[in-house]
Amino acid sequence: MKEPFAVKDCALIALATGEQAQDLRELRDRLQTTRISCIYYHFWGGLLRPRFDDPEYQNDFSIWVSHSLHDKVLAERLALINPTDFEDLEGVRGKLIDVIENRLDEPGIVPWANPSQRFYFVRSQIVVFDTGTRILDPEDLGTIMPHLSAGSIFYHFIDARRRTPLGNDDFHEWLTGFGERFSPLIRSISAIDPYFTTLTDLRTELSAVLKKHLQGRNA
Repeated sequence: MKEPFAVKDCALIALATGEQAQDLRELRDRLQTTRISCIYYHFWGGLLRPRFDDPEYQNDFSIWVSHSLHDKVLAERLALINPTDFEDLEGVRGKLIDVIENRLDEPGIVPWANPSQRFYFVRSQIVVFDTGTRILDPEDLGTIMPHLSAGSIFYHFIDARRRTPLGNDDFHEWLTGFGERFSPLIRSISAIDPYFTTLTDLRTELSAVLKKHLQGRNA
């Protein structure tokens, strides 16, 4: 019998590293050696914390480059980096460095920030909570999805990609255990891009996909 889906919740704890950058060269240099958990936090952490920055820029690096270095061109280039396009966060690190180095190679580009506007590298630690909720079948998943917390969506749909062997979300992995009949649903879930959005919108999109594929099964 298929194991029930255990609904978890989570929070990202921000931990200071002591690393900082005041100009673009320092940012490039720190990126080469900083912990991979810093890359994770500065790309994904914004989804779980209140954000008051320009929503045009999705990751912390692009926000800092725009607001502190006032380099809109580079900020836009960094903002286009989607971590889901890479096999792992080392690939994201490499892309960040490449984009910054290409900008440094352009004439006259040596931007720096005021001392009060340095970029501070923060690493993340995830804390996981068991909600006690168990889902027995896919139809129940469709029922509960609109009521899941933002932390649950983050843990099962985003953080899961670091934990599962094939880099899939937890919903994908669990539904696979029910056989081929849910293959269309799995493909639709896998087609959802979790990055250029919010956790609330992700929950809405997942709910809509589940409703579309499951609405006729209880008839």
